[in-house]
Amino acid sequence: MRATSQSGKRVSFRLRENMQLYLIMLPVLLHIFIFSYIPMYGIVIAFQNYYPGKPFFSFESANWVGLQHFIDFFNGPYFGRLMRNTFLLSFYTLVFGFWVPILFALLLNELKSGIFKKFVQTASYLPHFISNVVVAGMVLSFINADGIINALVHLFGGETTVALNTEPGYFPVIYTITNIWKSFGWSSILYLASMSNVDPHMYEAAKMDGANRFKQMLHITLPSIRPTIFILLIFAIGNLLSANSEFILLIYNPMVYETADVIGTYLYRDGLLGGNFSSGTAVGLFISLINFSLLYIANTLSRKYSDYALW
Repeated sequence: MRATSQSGKRVSFRLRENMQLYLIMLPVLLHIFIFSYIPMYGIVIAFQNYYPGKPFFSFESANWVGLQHFIDFFNGPYFGRLMRNTFLLSFYTLVFGFWVPILFALLLNELKSGIFKKFVQTASYLPHFISNVVVAGMVLSFINADGIINALVHLFGGETTVALNTEPGYFPVIYTITNIWKSFGWSSILYLASMSNVDPHMYEAAKMDGANRFKQMLHITLPSIRPTIFILLIFAIGNLLSANSEFILLIYNPMVYETADVIGTYLYRDGLLGGNFSSGTAVGLFISLINFSLLYIANTLSRKYSDYALW
């Protein structure tokens, strides 16, 4: 009884001591609960033939079909293409884009000029705040037949005009480069914040031992941001089947479906425009389960081999 009483007093003391922090967190927790957890009851329509206006949980009026929508998606003509394109576009972004903000943050951290450093930081952040609609318009104007890319090709002696927005083979390159350009500056913020916590005396000691700036970056700065790298890598692996569907919808067309059509765009066409809400929910649930499985596997491997993990 005494141990239970003491434990209750400790909990009560911690609540009083951290009350201001809990109040700051309250709006965020309410937002997550209202917009992320309450709507989860709608998952049940993945196992029904649902039409707007029907009750979700009525066993009398609801048409329950079990796993039929999942089976139809697996056996559908687009399953292989959708899975391949979604994985490849996300994989290209991970492989070619994950290290860019790390390298950028390392180089930016070495700049000594405060004014120039702030200018470069601001310039790198700006693309993140540009709307996908604006970016898509810019990209389409660059890659069409009379765009700047073909103009540069002609300037350097090329004679062939290629409408890149109609060539399936170019779409992964265009998508990957645009995503990297738009996100690398914003993604570097966490790495720069981690570098700011490095003890300056470590650099001074390394300098006294004869280490140049490159060796200091390699042996002090980079290891200091290793936990951040691993955590963000886990999140990135957990999103391997979550391509930027909003941006793809704005720049793709039926001529590039072969390499551009992903699960998100298919859900938009079939689930929303086609009114197949149950089928769309089933596909979304399937992808969410795969992403969670990838996240769990990545977290387990990271905890086992690097001691850095989400839980």
